[in-house]
Amino acid sequence: MATKTFLNLAVKDLAKTKTFWSRLGFTFDPRFTDENAACMVISDHSYVMLLVEKFFRTFTTKQVADTATTAEAIMAIMVESRQAVDDLARKAFDAGAAKFRPPEDQGFMYGQSFQDPDGHLWEVGFMDESAAPKG
Repeated sequence: MATKTFLNLAVKDLAKTKTFWSRLGFTFDPRFTDENAACMVISDHSYVMLLVEKFFRTFTTKQVADTATTAEAIMAIMVESRQAVDDLARKAFDAGAAKFRPPEDQGFMYGQSFQDPDGHLWEVGFMDESAAPKG
C-alpha cells in the first residue's frame, strides 16, 4: 500500500503559483523545488507537485487540460474544523482565487470551493465522521 501521495498539476507561472499557495500558508520542500517544479507540502504524507506546463508535458503524451474550459479533477483538502475551512477559503479568495461553487453544509460535512490562479478546482472541507450517516 502507498505511504505517500504526490499529485502533479500543470501551472502556467510557477512564481505566481507559489506566491498564491504561500499566502494560504503552505510551504515547499526545497529538495524537490526548482525553476520547473515546486513541491507543495499538504501534510507529512501528501504533496502537490506544481509543474511548469512545458515540464509537465515531458511526463505525458496527452494534451494538458485547458483549465479555463475543462475540469481535469477537483482536489479536496480536509481540515480540522469549520472555522479552518472558512479561514483557508478566505485566504484563497484574498490571494486571488475565484469561487466556483457556493459553500455547502450537510450537517456532518462542511466545505467551500475555489478555483486557483491556474484554473484548478479545489475544495476545503471539514467532516465530523462521528456524525456521518451510517450505512
